Amino acid sequence: MTPEQLLFTQGFGSRKMCASLVADGALTVNGSVITDNNITLTITAPDFNFEVEGANQTPPWPYREKAYVMLNKPLNFECSQKPKSHPSVYNLLANPLRTRTGGGLQSVGRLDHDTTGLLLFSDDGQFIHKMSSPKHHVPKVYDVTISEPISDEQIQKLLAGVVLADDPAPVRALACTRMDAPNKIHMTLAQGKYHQVKRMMAAVKSHVDALHRSQIGALKIPADLALGEWCWLSADELALAKLKTSSAA
Repeated sequence: MTPEQLLFTQGFGSRKMCASLVADGALTVNGSVITDNNITLTITAPDFNFEVEGANQTPPWPYREKAYVMLNKPLNFECSQKPKSHPSVYNLLANPLRTRTGGGLQSVGRLDHDTTGLLLFSDDGQFIHKMSSPKHHVPKVYDVTISEPISDEQIQKLLAGVVLADDPAPVRALACTRMDAPNKIHMTLAQGKYHQVKRMMAAVKSHVDALHRSQIGALKIPADLALGEWCWLSADELALAKLKTSSAA
């Protein structure tokens, strides 16, 4: 792989822009400034890192054949490239992630603008499909704050299954447990229907005041990942996200 190809595949601009970056001495690999676009770089992913002077990045930047990142989504951001009423979650990602070859990263499913928490992004189409398709039943855990304390009867109804307005087939929570307050619960779902948590709570005569996704598969948001921040997924974290069993604790 040439230096120009490296920068182009990793989202640092058009081929012409990437060639200019190299010629201008903006690329550093293993502590050495690279200015020759004709050399061949040996990529040893995931241990190959590089830096680009002046780019919107956090150096060093790791080479990724396919990129997998997680974002701790804050309130009032839309999961859309063309948001209507609020800023886009894509604005929270580093620019190279948005401009990688193939159209940049795409969100794996969506969260409403008033929902916070774990959101995955990738440019791996098969991964996106597997993680977002209801057919694969990847469990997702939500921390739900409701308007009033939840009763045992309501919890049992959520576990047994409730009927939503647009679908006669009942949908149920895989798990539903109280948190540290009587009006807060963990709810685990696998279907991924539109506004599912809010509509399920409405079906048991309750109202959602706040919603936070804390877990996908067995992957949880790291304690040090603040709202609005993103990070790369490690190989172990990627494997956790794919697990079909999860803990609501």
